[in-house]
Amino acid sequence: MINYDRIKKDCFWDLEISNDDIDAILSGEDVRKKGMFFEKILLNSTSLFKDLAIFELEQLSKLLDNYKVPKFNADFAFRRKNLVEVYFFDKPLLIDELKWVA
Repeated sequence: MINYDRIKKDCFWDLEISNDDIDAILSGEDVRKKGMFFEKILLNSTSLFKDLAIFELEQLSKLLDNYKVPKFNADFAFRRKNLVEVYFFDKPLLIDELKWVA
């Protein structure tokens, strides 16, 4: 179930977007719009995993693979991206301070 209000409040405070717009992006074929939507959630959501779970896993995997970490907030974006990779796809955790020490 999509929490439209939280997504709009957290991620689209700077844009006017409706629930129908969100549904159209998710069900549409526009890769650019999906990428922008994904990036907004990745960088701004307070419920990152819940909000990214609205994507199909195959689609989420492609969005992660195509996502380029920006230079502006590289450390923050890299951490969020890696957390999503670990949570959804069992990829290696690359954030040193979150790794278990043996």
